[in-house]
Amino acid sequence: MISNTLADRLFGFLTRGAALLTLALLLGIIVSLIVGAWPAIDRFGPGFLTRNVWDPVREDFGGLVMIYGTLATSAIALLIAVPISFGIALFLTELSPAWLKRPLGTAIELLAAVPSIVYGMWGLMVFGPVLARYVQRPLQNLFGDTPVFGALVSGPPVGIGILSAGIILSIMIIPFIASVMRDVFEVTPPLLKESAYGLGATTWEVIWNIVLPYTKTGVLGGIMLGLGRALGETMAVTFVIGNMNQLRSPSLFEAANSITSALANEFAEAAPGLHQASLIYLGLVLFLITFVVLVFSRMLLMRLQRNEGGRA
Repeated sequence: MISNTLADRLFGFLTRGAALLTLALLLGIIVSLIVGAWPAIDRFGPGFLTRNVWDPVREDFGGLVMIYGTLATSAIALLIAVPISFGIALFLTELSPAWLKRPLGTAIELLAAVPSIVYGMWGLMVFGPVLARYVQRPLQNLFGDTPVFGALVSGPPVGIGILSAGIILSIMIIPFIASVMRDVFEVTPPLLKESAYGLGATTWEVIWNIVLPYTKTGVLGGIMLGLGRALGETMAVTFVIGNMNQLRSPSLFEAANSITSALANEFAEAAPGLHQASLIYLGLVLFLITFVVLVFSRMLLMRLQRNEGGRA
């Protein structure tokens, strides 16, 4: 039999090896991306991030349209998904009847199991025409002649573009954010909530002053999980964003492109050389965007913890 000391050492070695393996894989991905993108980095430099051109024939590339499309669709998705997910989690944990909690929670979780290509096909064939007919055309009739709002709703009313992709992404990430929020809301000690209710607090005051401060790490983690899904989603966005490599107007209904959809559409047919290197450069940019988002979330959590310490 293996002694306890030897078993502890073996267990420590395995866990340390798993952690080091993860770091090695991460480092390997970064190095491979840099090596693959080096011709484009050497040719265009940091200016690649601000160039609004994508011409494989002339081998002239810039990633501004794809970066803008990725950030814009993800921002729209979060603006829509976070309040809805918060409401769902609040209803399931505080307001829902007991008989409705389990079926409703299961139904929301099942949305996460729907393949992304199904969301994309539904968005292209069903949601896009509805958005064009009942949202874009009425908005164009109302604000088409105004200087600011007219530019935001301009474009052909075909139902595909940045707003359509953002809404589809929000539907896709709601199950993830809502499930995490519901789970972390449920771990709040009942004694804290019952004490607040006993002092006369309303449901909203209990959520805002008791539940959210207690579960802020989990809530922010759920939001970051949803943001990561939105940043990395490929097929659904490819169907509904329009795949246009030019940025012609600031309209929410304008066809654009994202980093993931550009990679999905062009990487298989890209010739070795500057075109392929530019696509890998886009992948490196997406990796850096995700890294920056994670760092920002950690800094925000640390700041919240310091503020709590100061108030204490």
